[in-house]
Amino acid sequence: MCGIYGILALRPEARSSIATLRRMAAVTVHRGPDDEGEYQDDRLTLGMRRLSILDLASGHQPIANEDGSMLVVCNGEIYNYRELSESLRAAGHRFKTQSDTEVLVHLYEEYGDDFVTHLNGMFAFALWDRGRRRLLIGRDRLGIKPLYYHDSGSQLFFSSEAKAILAATGNGPEVDPDAIRDYLVLGYVPAPRSMFAGIRKLPPATLMVCEDGKLSLSRFWAPDAGCDDTRSEEEWTRTLLDTMERAVSSQMVSDVPLGAFLSGGIDSSAVVALMSRHSAAPVKTYSIGFDTAAGGGYYNELPWAQQVARRFNTDHREIIVRPDVARLLPKLLWHMDEPVADSAFITTFLVAQFAREDVTVILSGVGGDELFGGYRRYLDGYFDRYYRLVPPWLRRNVLQPLASALPSDRHSRLLNLSRHLRTYLLSHEGALEDRYRAYVQVVSRASVASLLRESPAQARDVLDAAFEEAMDGDAMARMMRVDLLTQLPDDLLMLTDRMTMATSLECRVPFLDNTAIDLSLRMPSRVKIRGRRLKHGLKRALADVLPAEILERGKRGFGAPVGAWFKRELASLVREVLSRESVERRGVFRWEAVQRIISLHETNREDCTDQLLALTNFEVWSRVYMDGQAPTEVEAELVAGLTR
Repeated sequence: MCGIYGILALRPEARSSIATLRRMAAVTVHRGPDDEGEYQDDRLTLGMRRLSILDLASGHQPIANEDGSMLVVCNGEIYNYRELSESLRAAGHRFKTQSDTEVLVHLYEEYGDDFVTHLNGMFAFALWDRGRRRLLIGRDRLGIKPLYYHDSGSQLFFSSEAKAILAATGNGPEVDPDAIRDYLVLGYVPAPRSMFAGIRKLPPATLMVCEDGKLSLSRFWAPDAGCDDTRSEEEWTRTLLDTMERAVSSQMVSDVPLGAFLSGGIDSSAVVALMSRHSAAPVKTYSIGFDTAAGGGYYNELPWAQQVARRFNTDHREIIVRPDVARLLPKLLWHMDEPVADSAFITTFLVAQFAREDVTVILSGVGGDELFGGYRRYLDGYFDRYYRLVPPWLRRNVLQPLASALPSDRHSRLLNLSRHLRTYLLSHEGALEDRYRAYVQVVSRASVASLLRESPAQARDVLDAAFEEAMDGDAMARMMRVDLLTQLPDDLLMLTDRMTMATSLECRVPFLDNTAIDLSLRMPSRVKIRGRRLKHGLKRALADVLPAEILERGKRGFGAPVGAWFKRELASLVREVLSRESVERRGVFRWEAVQRIISLHETNREDCTDQLLALTNFEVWSRVYMDGQAPTEVEAELVAGLTR
């Protein structure tokens, strides 16, 4: 695990300096505090910061092949590196280290560009073929590890974090107006855009080849739509448990201490349970809870986490979160590189920081919902069968007006149910794509124009493209594939990487092992969800592993109750960050539209948690990146706002 960065001269005279490379290293030191490596020749300047996990003594990067004609830096872990090493040694390759990174150069020697298809892991790499003056940079199937790049015309800059590219170019950052539109709709900026004009994200499962001054991108994997409906449910669930156990076991390989995040939900509990089968000592587990402030009781999952910890005799620790975490926003958004409207980035950072006191590697349950049917929106097709039996005049004249009047909030069981019912009833006359948008959007596309001072032209976005790719299968299967292509890589995995690496903690995600992904894509919808039972197949697979209370409990997100805090403890902060003066000075949003969002939220007429978080985080992020204020300076402003 590390941060990688480099500068390729696209023209012979455009070679960069080691001093520039070291500026990139300085702003990403948190990704790899244990070691640093550099390389330079007449075309490429390459570096890495290393968090030592495997082969602590000899895993220094860059790592070269036998004759030094090729070298590589890699951020992440290759879980099948032992099997690959054995086959490569049998083919005559000689290894100098026990590092998983070294397999990349030998695989490239053996298979050429197709070598990426042999990898099972989370990775972003840069491989330099010195003889051919050929650079390859690539990213894993689902984008677990990040990679940004900037083509200046004469140089190609690339890095694990956008801030390193900003440090290298020295250019004042500018916001991409199309990225703002995407951000408002989705709550994150999807690849290949970033919030910075001119800086792009390499999409997941993509290989970029830079040769003769030209760049070409190719996609080496896509989620296959073909499911296998010939196997029984019992066969599927038996295979699922075996697959997950193998994935967890393979991701426990480490030369440093490791543990697990434990929320008390099915996914993290399953990871802990399976880890306990392969650990001689009690598994170290870490949980986060909330005090009695607004919304805290509803979001608090500590009782369930404690139950799992007792069941598997883990070495368990907990941390309590309070509303004053808002003071962390400038620091966390600096680490994020881009704003995000997902409060999970706060809780992920806090529990990662807590775990880093003991361990260097953590396992997480991220990905279980997307692969095995954990979101309520996947029940759309089930409810639709019954909803369509209601006469159209009754739906139009009674149910929809009633839905518009329902209160909307997410910080109590009853109000959260009302929120979901409202979304369902108001969206269900449209096509599947429109209904899906209603579930995941922050600001509707129609409302973006009224919120932005300069409305961008209506354009296709990442969801349009994802639904076109996910044409086959039933409604649930299509939505799950869209999630794999959009929200999972560009929201959940992005924030997981940034917030764990901010604390120099490596986070592994067993549910996103290649074998688990492939199994999920083949598994029929009828096994993943039965009737209204979310994660039916996974629950049945874990029936003899986890207690029934954990398997059947209602779903909670891993975020914080910021919507409730915005009405109470953080109301003064919202008034300062989104004041008329602040909004008009920024010049991006219309004050009247912002004011309306605040009013709707405060009166419970609509739950505007995500909209307010998007607007607040954009303003705080802008103060750090666009205005050039130090995070500590912005933090002081926010703390002052909290005391007003």
